[in-house]
Amino acid sequence: MKIARTMFASAALLGLMLGPVHAAELKKLGLAVANLQANFFNQIKQSVEAEAKKRGIEVITVDAKGDGPTQVNQIQDLLTQKIDALIYIPAGAAAATVPVKLAKNAGIPVVNVDRNAEGAPGDTFLATDSVASAKAVCDYILKEAGGKGKMVIIHGQKGTTPEVDRSKGCAESLKAYPDVKVVAEQFSNIWSQDEGFQIMQNMLQANPDVSIVFAQADGLALGAAQAIKVANPSQKIVVGGFDGDTAALEALSKGVFNVTATQQTQKMGRDAVENAAKLVAGEKVPPVQLLDATLTTKENVAGFIANHP
Repeated sequence: MKIARTMFASAALLGLMLGPVHAAELKKLGLAVANLQANFFNQIKQSVEAEAKKRGIEVITVDAKGDGPTQVNQIQDLLTQKIDALIYIPAGAAAATVPVKLAKNAGIPVVNVDRNAEGAPGDTFLATDSVASAKAVCDYILKEAGGKGKMVIIHGQKGTTPEVDRSKGCAESLKAYPDVKVVAEQFSNIWSQDEGFQIMQNMLQANPDVSIVFAQADGLALGAAQAIKVANPSQKIVVGGFDGDTAALEALSKGVFNVTATQQTQKMGRDAVENAAKLVAGEKVPPVQLLDATLTTKENVAGFIANHP
């Protein structure tokens, strides 16, 4: 007992001499973004930078402009700048695992946002529940079209997490509508309005009687709506998008297209910084954190234009 008391006293004395043990603190944050031409990614960037500024954290932001190899090089460079954590939005599916492995080999925690790296996930993954939200969008447009007709799907970038999940969600919805026939599907490269316009033009030429469009991003939906306006078909065509981009919400309020799913981009950015700080401090965080998106139509869009979540 005497030996045990002596050891305890010695340990207590050593603790007083060394002082309190402080958790590691997030001071420098790397933010690797897929493509800042996209409004969705810009919203997340702005939210990350605003939250970091409040916390006194330096942010180094890099934009891959949709190119995977460029992003790998950018993250290699970020690691040489001694960042404490990495917030990572993969530019594509092909090389998505490489930056995660590089960061983890360097002992840097990784917060993946919107897109996960298949086979090499980050320490946590923050995203919208795209399966449930895409199902809600497709439920809406299929019902709006009367539960029948010819449908086309304009996919996002092939193999990325949101593209895969939004495809799953819409497929779930279609099971309840046997009188809807999907007559064409095409992948985009960068989810852009220009791509949506071109793809929809081609789809309308091949299928002039199409009446339902699911575009897996608002940029694609705006492009599709533009192509429909130019073609001026005799039938009504219902168009659904996804994201809740600021420009798209304005267009939705004017009836340019019919419905979207508004993602919580501001919360996503704030939560990414919060999780990065926790990981640096050695705290445990859930491996997957999914947020809800809100089905948004002309009836409820004003609130999202005034205050984006």
